[in-house]
Amino acid sequence: MNVAIVKYNAGNIYSVVHALKRLGVDPVVTDDAAVLFSADKVLFPGQGEAGQAMSYLRSHGLDGVIRSLRQPVLGICIGQQLMCRHSEESDTDCLGIFPVDVLRFRPQRHEDKVPHMGWNEIRTKKENSEVNDEGLFKDKSFVYFVHSFYVPVCEFTSATCDYIVPFSAALHKDNFFATQFHPEKSGTEGEQILKKFLEL
Repeated sequence: MNVAIVKYNAGNIYSVVHALKRLGVDPVVTDDAAVLFSADKVLFPGQGEAGQAMSYLRSHGLDGVIRSLRQPVLGICIGQQLMCRHSEESDTDCLGIFPVDVLRFRPQRHEDKVPHMGWNEIRTKKENSEVNDEGLFKDKSFVYFVHSFYVPVCEFTSATCDYIVPFSAALHKDNFFATQFHPEKSGTEGEQILKKFLEL
């Protein structure tokens, strides 16, 4: 299987590479449009700052490439946020694949810590007939999060999590899938999510 990971100035890409290798897939990390278009699956992971990440994507023409992909695409962490319309982080216009804005967590109580870091439960949105996550997620899975910004629950939400406010743990629209959590750091549950994505 030909799997590509989008190369841009974001950290944490190589933990995804290692997770895929454990599943028997040797991905290519690339910012080459032709390689991305020809891949069977594309992953768009990373940790970083939205403004800098979008600046890199635009300067390399990757913003248009990602929007034009027709094979299954999985955004992870900042990848999910960059697939949205706009982020409060650095007041950044993003890719607009999901027409929803990314907001900053605003603590409501003393015990509300930002970033949201650690393991938390996700709930699948089975009642939302507009969204079919292709069975990527199991209801009540525990997965690993590290983020200070979040995507509100919207029509494209396929799984939710609750931290300070309910938010989108995962999104799905057409061939685009995205997770706010890190499947590559989420143990057996996360490995199964990556495996199911590769099997789409």
